[in-house]
Amino acid sequence: MAATKQVRTTARTLLKLSLVDRQLSEAKVGEILAWFEQKRPPRAVAILREYQRLVAREVRRSRASIEHAGALPAGAVASILSELSRIYHRPVTAETHENPALIAGVRVSIGDDVFERSLAGQLDLLSAVTT
Repeated sequence: MAATKQVRTTARTLLKLSLVDRQLSEAKVGEILAWFEQKRPPRAVAILREYQRLVAREVRRSRASIEHAGALPAGAVASILSELSRIYHRPVTAETHENPALIAGVRVSIGDDVFERSLAGQLDLLSAVTT
């Protein structure tokens, strides 16, 4: 039990060392991985697995998926990214996907958060309330 807690604590410390101005630094991650390859500390595999999980989560927190029905108005993606960057206090990048099932509107996913303003979402909500 104590070893598992130590693995998690070490991985969290490594993640903090991987951040520059609250953003994940590819160079810092590379330095940490190079150090592990050279030194091979005790419980290295367990620590690296937890570190990988934390790094992947951090990446997901900075990358948005924007689903839209039909064409987006000019500047819509930039506006969404600006607002997400303000909310999350970090630069956010995005990938866009057309999803006709939304009927109209957008659905934005970032990390574990989902923001939806679509006709399909409103219809689902309405049908849940009326049944």
